[in-house]
Amino acid sequence: MKKYPEYKEVDIGWLKQIPKHWKLKRVKHSLEFFDNIRKPLSSDERGKMQSKKYDYYGASGIIDKVDDYLFEGEYILLGEDGANLISRSSPLAFKACGQFWVNNHAHILKPIKSNNLDYFVHLLESIDYTVSVTGSAQPKLTQEALGNQFIIEPPANEQIIISEFINKNISQIDSLIEKKTQMIELLKEERAALINQAVTKGINPDAEMKDSGIEWLGEVPKHWEVKKIKFVASLRSGNSITSDEIKEEGTYPVYGGNGLRGYTSDFTHDGHFVLIGRQGALCGNVNYAEGKFWASEHAVVATIINNSNVIWLGELLRSMNLNQYSISAAQPGLAVERIQNLSIPCPTIEEQNIIAKHLTVKSAQIDLSIGKIEKEISLIEEYRTALINEAVTGKIKVTESV
Repeated sequence: MKKYPEYKEVDIGWLKQIPKHWKLKRVKHSLEFFDNIRKPLSSDERGKMQSKKYDYYGASGIIDKVDDYLFEGEYILLGEDGANLISRSSPLAFKACGQFWVNNHAHILKPIKSNNLDYFVHLLESIDYTVSVTGSAQPKLTQEALGNQFIIEPPANEQIIISEFINKNISQIDSLIEKKTQMIELLKEERAALINQAVTKGINPDAEMKDSGIEWLGEVPKHWEVKKIKFVASLRSGNSITSDEIKEEGTYPVYGGNGLRGYTSDFTHDGHFVLIGRQGALCGNVNYAEGKFWASEHAVVATIINNSNVIWLGELLRSMNLNQYSISAAQPGLAVERIQNLSIPCPTIEEQNIIAKHLTVKSAQIDLSIGKIEKEISLIEEYRTALINEAVTGKIKVTESV
């Protein structure tokens, strides 16, 4: 990429030099604020609305639909508060178009005079606001702090060229990321199908089959038994533990319904176990714990009976989508009694071990492929961020022919 012929020094923390003919300004001199028009609506107020035709924006994007709008046209929204000001795990600055409503958690801005909106969306997204943010428990970027933030302003014609260059390249990059994300989803589907086939039909394609007598299961190998879960494993909820007893570091891991929660000084179990999420929207999900650990009251611990294979049982339970057996409530939950009386197909212990080994090898191969694609996506995203940053700050010269 080409560079501009001359640069000048600036000292605004996040940038050291800019093209000589570009201007150094404050946000409030390049963009106009419309924060005085925004208005929050409670969830109760939004819930009573009928048509819900218009987008309702918060700090990180659209969070609901409402019956009316406050803004019409194209604006820049930039999150005012929340952890995303520091973590930047999602876009902080973004464009809102059409007719929409904004609550009091996002700043609303529009370019002054001939300034290009798309250019300033990309510029504002590339800035590190850490030094301007106040509050630790609830980070906040006030209108005053944002307005006094130094930014750079190229000539209007260059803003257009830069924004068109970025939009074109982002479109291509995002398309590539989407294709790779779809590849990951296909691999996950392949893994799920592989597991389901192995734990419900076995890995011998020539095995003689019989009707299992279970509607969701259909046929199973003729030599397999059908048993209730309680005859294969004992299911019991974990032990209560307070949040104060869970630390970021400690001797023994604490597992809840969704995996590792932290560490504590004591343990409730020692060995290899299947853990099932007991409460919440993700109840029924399956994890493993090995060694000495504390199982909290939010997990159901499956203790193997008669040397059944832990991995075989865990993958079978995972394939059963246990969430479908949750009790409907504000806080969904699994009834242990109901789960342990579900019928499952049971191969011999020897065949369980073979299936578990097969799934471990195959899953590892698929996970390796997924990991490689995820790394590729991460590198592409880094390139995407760097390309935008270099274009909007003048580190590279973008021309109409690019």
